[in-house]
Amino acid sequence: MSNSVSLSGRDEVLLAAAQKAREYAYAPYSGFSVGAAIQAQSGQLYTGCNIENASFGLTVCAEQVALFKALSEGERQFEAVAIATDAATPTPPCGACRQVLWEFCGDIRVISASSQGKTAEWSLAALLPAAFDNRSLATEKPSSSHEH
Repeated sequence: MSNSVSLSGRDEVLLAAAQKAREYAYAPYSGFSVGAAIQAQSGQLYTGCNIENASFGLTVCAEQVALFKALSEGERQFEAVAIATDAATPTPPCGACRQVLWEFCGDIRVISASSQGKTAEWSLAALLPAAFDNRSLATEKPSSSHEH
């Protein structure tokens, strides 16, 4: 993690979109509002916020909302994701979001900002070492002969 990273103009726009999305968060149970924005290689930005549910397992994270909106619009290539939270320090994605982002984005840049304006940046590979993906599902096919 690099603290108080210097952001490019494009990253500032991405982070501003995440901060705006946080305003729409529905977080009455945790009180932890999160906004996310994902940058597709097409240049399009997609935003999302966390949406909680009284049945906590049905809560959806901001990063997943933003990514699923992009995927549902046909995007398949991504450059970066930005996260804005109420926390005093920049917050990385939760474990579930790391897995979902890895599935669809691979090793993208993750930018995070705190409510006090502190920023951090990571690579997704640094946040999810030894990631589980389609290569993890590869199995050896059983021999078609009946050799023992």
